[in-house]
Amino acid sequence: METNQRVLIVGGGGIGSAAGLMIRELGEGTADIYIADANGKAAEAAARWISDGSDRQGLVEAVEIPKDGTNDAFVKVLRKADVVLDCLPGSQAPRIAQLAREHGTHYANLTEYVRETEDVMKIADGADKGFVLQTGLAPGFIDVLANQLFRRFCREHGVDSVDSLSMKVGALTRNAIAPTFYGFTWSPVGVATEYVEPAIVVRDSRKTTRPSLGERAPIIVDGVVYEEALTSGGAADLPDALEGRVKTLDYKTLRHPGHYAWIDRVLSEIPEGNGRIAKLQERMEAEIPLVEDDFVVIYAAARGLDANRRSRVVEKSYMIEPMKVGARTLRAIQSTTAAPLVETARMLMTGKYRGVVLQSQIDPDEFMRGPFVSKVYGSK
Repeated sequence: METNQRVLIVGGGGIGSAAGLMIRELGEGTADIYIADANGKAAEAAARWISDGSDRQGLVEAVEIPKDGTNDAFVKVLRKADVVLDCLPGSQAPRIAQLAREHGTHYANLTEYVRETEDVMKIADGADKGFVLQTGLAPGFIDVLANQLFRRFCREHGVDSVDSLSMKVGALTRNAIAPTFYGFTWSPVGVATEYVEPAIVVRDSRKTTRPSLGERAPIIVDGVVYEEALTSGGAADLPDALEGRVKTLDYKTLRHPGHYAWIDRVLSEIPEGNGRIAKLQERMEAEIPLVEDDFVVIYAAARGLDANRRSRVVEKSYMIEPMKVGARTLRAIQSTTAAPLVETARMLMTGKYRGVVLQSQIDPDEFMRGPFVSKVYGSK
């Protein structure tokens, strides 16, 4: 961020707090940060956590906001803000996006929710400011990475299409025991949603859907065996952007072997219907612990034939561990989610983006070189 820019972070949880700390510590200038939450004490705690975790200059102010609609305090900071970073649950995205549109500020969110993303796209259509959607880890970083690999494959091998574009991410714990083989490192409702909602994919060069948790297979990333399965949301807009240029495209979530078999058993006991996500979340929260010691594994690959009809692959993998930022240690899921969000906010404030900005429209090279993403993800 540059000097004198004002950033409103809505949501005082782990990702919102990490975003605020990164802006102060890793940005190229100073910025005033307003951190808003419906729980006033949570907003104050997040503001203190950011301030005490960094000796850099700039205001950090807590704001209590309502659960629905708005209030005078929220309107006051919206009028000041250059950009809104929406770190609330995905169901809130249309509300916050509408307020950003009304007050003429840039906006970026994290949600993988498909219907809410479509609602925000309608709100942002024709806006003078930029609205970057689904810009966390997955969707977000993984899609920009995959698009960069797709472009690189075509450029290096003299073609304009590939056979497959694969995206895979796992937010995992170092230890995982039976029967769940999992520990929560991020939102339980987000996990339940991605397991139940259908996955958008490309098959036979056409955009379509497949049931989540399908097409399961073992995979080795950096010498470690994981299990992959289709899940919803992670592909962002790439199925639309690259339809016809890839034969197969999908996003899969990585888990320790054994976890998906447990999920199958749980889901077999839950009737089909509107309450399925909530019931799965309730069951998982009762049996799966929250764990702080985490890591994030990422893999993306473009595969196909070069101009001479030889099989080629362009691939990249990461294994991200907790990292020190200022006086704080961020969990891997915090840094890998917050960095893409803050990076796109920086790019928005260059003035180059207006209206709806989807993951395929982000300049992947500029994004990867940016101060926030490059610090967290480095280069390999």
